[in-house]
Amino acid sequence: MPEIPSEFDRLLLKEEIEEFLFTEAELLDERHFNEWLELLTEDVHYFMPLKRNVAFGEQSASENSRADGDICWFDDDKETLVKRVKQILTGKHWAEEPLSRVCHMVSNVQIVKAALPEVTVKCRFLIYRNRLEDEENLFIGKRQDVLRKVGTRWKIARREILLDQNVLLPKNLTIFF
Repeated sequence: MPEIPSEFDRLLLKEEIEEFLFTEAELLDERHFNEWLELLTEDVHYFMPLKRNVAFGEQSASENSRADGDICWFDDDKETLVKRVKQILTGKHWAEEPLSRVCHMVSNVQIVKAALPEVTVKCRFLIYRNRLEDEENLFIGKRQDVLRKVGTRWKIARREILLDQNVLLPKNLTIFF
């Protein structure tokens, strides 16, 4: 797996990755969920741990729940994500009738590791959701993605979502991060 050879190539790669993440956000905001699913690899791992309050000095060891062993907000594969999308698109999903209005904002994109065909990327996000007349929610946090080049397209192979909240006040969690 070759590393990115020059700073110029690294900047071009960063621009390409940012465009991919912005396009993904637009697909989610516009409710193009089936097109969003096409951005995921078949072996995708989509993970959002619970955040716990822990004593000083124990943050790295136990602040976040672990995949495949602890309770998490999400610990999904492609099959589960497809089922979630199908459920929302039935029009009979109690938590999404009527559909939420959502705005994803992505910033602070950083390439952590570039060993093509995979790139590890960190970013920050803010997601605004409005439901019904007066329900508003903000989700703020960080993501670490492993993006994989499949043919000519980038796809999400792994997504870890780290919310800055440890208590979620929304009545449901039907959005995608």
